[in-house]
Amino acid sequence: MNIKFNNRDPVYVQVIRHFKEQMATGLFEPGQEIPSRRELANQLKINPNTAQRAYKEMEEQGLIFTEGNLPSRMTTDEKTFQMVRNELILEAVDAFVDAVRTIKVPLDEVLPIVEQKYKNESYE
Repeated sequence: MNIKFNNRDPVYVQVIRHFKEQMATGLFEPGQEIPSRRELANQLKINPNTAQRAYKEMEEQGLIFTEGNLPSRMTTDEKTFQMVRNELILEAVDAFVDAVRTIKVPLDEVLPIVEQKYKNESYE
C-alpha cells in the first residue's frame, strides 16, 4: 500500500480517501480482509494512533467492520461500494466544473473536449 501524503489534509483523512479509492476501483472487494491497524501504520510509516483514527472513522461510515478479535474487513454491502464510487465521481466532477467555470468556458464547448480526452487517454 502506497499513499503520497499532502500537507493540506490530515493524514487519517488521506488514509480514508485511499481506502475509498481502492473500493471504487475494485482493488478492495466486499468482505476483503484489510491490514491490522499496526500493519497499516508500519506500511505507511504513520503513527499507529493515526491508523486507529482512520479505522474508527471508516467503521463509523460503514466502510469496514471488525468482529471480536478477528481481522478488520471491508464492508460486504455492495450499496456502500457504489455510494463511495458515486461520491468520488461527484467530487471530481464538482472540482472540474468549478475550474472550468472560472475561465468561463461554455458547456457546449467543454463537453466535446472532455469526451474526446476521456476516450483517447487511458485512465487505468
